[in-house]
Amino acid sequence: MAKVKSGVFPVFDLEFKIGTKGKDSTEQDMVAIKDMESFSLSIEGNTSKWNPMDMKGWGRALMTGKSMTVSLKGKRNVGDPGNDYVASVAFKDGLNCSSKAAVEFPDGSKLAFDCVLDIKSFLGGESQDVAPLEFDMIVDGKPEFTEAPAPAA
Repeated sequence: MAKVKSGVFPVFDLEFKIGTKGKDSTEQDMVAIKDMESFSLSIEGNTSKWNPMDMKGWGRALMTGKSMTVSLKGKRNVGDPGNDYVASVAFKDGLNCSSKAAVEFPDGSKLAFDCVLDIKSFLGGESQDVAPLEFDMIVDGKPEFTEAPAPAA
């Protein structure tokens, strides 16, 4: 159910999910990742540019591709299925770092995608710190964006 029908919303109303069975994950295997504190979603466009003579010196451009990365920073929470799964790929490589992921937005829309987990930090810190869990979910292929359901009339 959508929490936000219009207006602004706090970032904590977003939910990040990871498939705990890698690329074989089904909807039942998708779990929230506990204790995430911040995130960023970056989209990079690939553009092809050219300068045809008929444009009298003006350039043309076409978006020919895109890539996306979701970066999450938080704390390592041993015993949480989502947090444990992400941390478990720290020393793995190849397809063992691939999974399914989703971002659920407060308005009810959803972004689902295959991803490669790139763990940046999951151990270390000062003696009074809480162990970190920081990673990128690098989107592998085209994500699927589902619009929020239309409000009931």
